[in-house]
Amino acid sequence: MSSRLSSGYKDEVYPNGGYGILRRLSAWGVHAFTASGVVLGLLALLAAVDGDAKLCLGWLGLALVVDGVDGTLARRASVKEVLPGIDGSVLDLVIDYLTYVVVPAVLMYRFGLFPTGLGVPLAAWILMTSLYCFSNTGMKSGDNYFVGFPAIWNVVALYLWTLDLNPWINTAVVVALGLLTFTTVKFLHPFRVRRWMRVNLVVSTAWLASSAALVALHPARPDAVWVIWLASSAYYAAICAWRTLRGPVEA
Repeated sequence: MSSRLSSGYKDEVYPNGGYGILRRLSAWGVHAFTASGVVLGLLALLAAVDGDAKLCLGWLGLALVVDGVDGTLARRASVKEVLPGIDGSVLDLVIDYLTYVVVPAVLMYRFGLFPTGLGVPLAAWILMTSLYCFSNTGMKSGDNYFVGFPAIWNVVALYLWTLDLNPWINTAVVVALGLLTFTTVKFLHPFRVRRWMRVNLVVSTAWLASSAALVALHPARPDAVWVIWLASSAYYAAICAWRTLRGPVEA
């Protein structure tokens, strides 16, 4: 987070190394934006408890967008330098564990996506394997791909709910992805991987838009939206497979 917002802000760096009020307010604003994710997570959890899968996924989608852009805002506002006493990475991880792991596990349990009697064990599997992911200091490769399944259970919940698969197929998917957490399989981070970043961002936008449409229109699946969703999903899978087969690379 070493970049600066603009040349105008440089005048606010005091001779003793401190920062002016505008710089500090900007940095606190970014932290507040990041922190809003925990509120979105709470709303998603309440929606799941109330039996509203669409609303739950909607709140999780908003939380995903917040998480996708807050890092860029933090780097532009030089949050790490302006507010060194607040660890934005820890803040982000705490919120992500709620919105990426806990709420999706509750959603999958609450809406019967698992076989009868296996809901709690599979939800526990999700929570436990994700702890390794979140505490793994080597979770990113030199070129910013995730190493091992990055505990994006919110995305998994979206797919399993949308595709309406057999609960035993869902079980196999969840178990397999949990095991992949401990491997060196690479997963794309569309906002951090520099190679093909523009294409990745376009595909990510298409995926988000089509996902939102499928959730809002569920159980209807308009052909155009369905094709965009599947095509963008296939792109992600292809990039992850290509990067995994490529092997280790330098940053």
